[in-house]
Amino acid sequence: MIWTRLALALFLSFSAAAVTGAENSLNDTRSTLQQWVETRQLISRTQTDWQSDKEMLQQTIDLFGRELSQVEEQMGKLSTNNVQVEKERAQAEALLKASNEALEKMKAFAGTFEGQIKALSPRLPQPLQEVIKPLMAKFPSEASTKMAVTERVQLLVGILNELDKFNNAVSVFSEKQKNSKGEEIAVETVYVGLGAAYFVNEANDFAGMGSPGANGWEWVAKPELAPAVREILQIYRNEKGARFVGLPAAIR
Repeated sequence: MIWTRLALALFLSFSAAAVTGAENSLNDTRSTLQQWVETRQLISRTQTDWQSDKEMLQQTIDLFGRELSQVEEQMGKLSTNNVQVEKERAQAEALLKASNEALEKMKAFAGTFEGQIKALSPRLPQPLQEVIKPLMAKFPSEASTKMAVTERVQLLVGILNELDKFNNAVSVFSEKQKNSKGEEIAVETVYVGLGAAYFVNEANDFAGMGSPGANGWEWVAKPELAPAVREILQIYRNEKGARFVGLPAAIR
């Protein structure tokens, strides 16, 4: 009986230990399974996050690639623009050099021409001298170089225009001429361009002709020219119809 009780107690003890061991094994399994599930979830989240980051990285790479292409394109344009700017600068420098050379030639021309005008002035008709005198007064002195070359050329062009206008017209002026006694007589003078002139007084008893000489105009009294000169004046004023009137001319 005692042995029977002892065996039963041992059996119950072993059974309790077995149950306890089974419970511990089940708990370990549950813990392991929970860790496995958490690990799978972490892997899944990591893969999802990586895919999202991968797409973002790819978009960033594409954006940087486009920006790099734009920068390279702009650099190419800049290089082309630099070549064009350098070309235009060289052209501008060449044009400036040519302009300066032309200005120097113009300056030399203006100086020479001004001297020629001054030398010619005394040989011009007195009325014409009075017209161009204000223009000639603006000529720069030999020591002055402040006047721009363009202004000097404009003065010369203005004088040449007056000379050309006078030379291509018949002009009449009231002047005074000395007779054989040295008396000054009021006359009307007809200038035919720059080459000849004829005068007559109001009484038609004093007349003559003139032409440019080395030191100015030279006048010669020719009373016999009075009727012809008077007729020219009448034609000039439309007091008579136009017709040919013969007058002598001095050819030098």
